[in-house]
Amino acid sequence: MSKKRVMQLVRGLHNLRPHHRGCVATIGNFDGVHRGHQAILARLRERALELGVPSCVVIFEPQPREFFAPDTAPARLARLRDKLNLLAAEGVDRVLCLAFNQRLSKLSAAAFVDTILVDGLGVKHLEVGDDFRFGCDRAGDFDYLQQTGVAKGFTVEAAQTVEMDGLRVSSTQVRNALAAADFELAERLLGRPYRIAGRILHGQKLARQLGTPTANVQLKRRRVPLTGVFLVSVEIDGKAWPGVANIGVRPTVQGDGKAHLEVHVLDFAGDLYDRRLTVVFHHKLREEQRFASLEALKTAIHADIAAARALVATSANR
Repeated sequence: MSKKRVMQLVRGLHNLRPHHRGCVATIGNFDGVHRGHQAILARLRERALELGVPSCVVIFEPQPREFFAPDTAPARLARLRDKLNLLAAEGVDRVLCLAFNQRLSKLSAAAFVDTILVDGLGVKHLEVGDDFRFGCDRAGDFDYLQQTGVAKGFTVEAAQTVEMDGLRVSSTQVRNALAAADFELAERLLGRPYRIAGRILHGQKLARQLGTPTANVQLKRRRVPLTGVFLVSVEIDGKAWPGVANIGVRPTVQGDGKAHLEVHVLDFAGDLYDRRLTVVFHHKLREEQRFASLEALKTAIHADIAAARALVATSANR
C-alpha cells in the first residue's frame, strides 16, 4: 500500500533548512485556488516531475493588500487553513508561508530574489503570471525575473491566463460572482461550489428565543465576499442537511459591527458546538436588513425558512 504524501508547510524564512533547497516554485495569494490557480499548479507539477524536485508555493500572510490597506483590501475567498487544504488537494509538495510585514515590504526586488528564491529555496524554475510584481514599490516584474534568472541559474515561465467564455478567471471575478449571488458562475470559476468552513462557537443564544436555533460559524476574516440570507447545505456526519444562513453584521441586534455567519439547519436537532462545519451556498433568499423589532425579525426568519423549504422541494422534484 503506497504511503499518502503529505504537503509540508514551512512558516517563515527562518524555518527553511538546507534540505528545502532545490524546487520549482510559484508565488502569489492563491485566494480561492480557482481554475486559473489550478492551471498554474498543474504546470508546476509537470515541471517538478521533469526536473525531479519538489513543487513549492510561496504565499503571504496577511496578503500584501491586507497589510497596506486592511480596510479596503478585497474580501477573502478562503482563510489560510482552507487555502492550505486546497493547495494540498492540488498535489503541492511544499508551501512557504511568509509573514508579510514592514521588513518584507521593504525588501528590494534584488534582495527578494537573493534572500527568498536563491539562498532560501534554491529555485530551479519559477512559474508566475506575466503581470506579477514584487519587491519594494513593486519594482520587480516578469522581465526582471527572467533576466535575473539567467544570471542566478533558474528559468522563468509565464503562467497562461485561463479564460472561460471570454472571461478571465481570477479571484476578483469569483468575488464579483458571489456579490451578485451567481453561485453557478462562482462554481464554474472555482471548479467546485463556494463554501465557508469554520468552528461552531457559542453565540448570544438569541436565535433560540426566536424559535430558530442557529450554529454560529467562526469566520476569522476581516471581510466576507457575500452578505445576505441564503439557502445553504451543511454536511454533518456524512449527510448533507439543507439550511438557511445569514451572513452579515446582524443590524437588528446590537452587535459588534463584525461579519457573522449563522446557520439554521433544517430539521436537525443535535448539538453542533465546537465542531467544524462546511457551509455550501446555493441561492440568495434576500438581502440582510434591519427590522423594527425582534417580532418582525422572527416573522422574516420563518418566511426565509419557508422559502428555503420550497426551493429544496422544487429541486428534489426536478
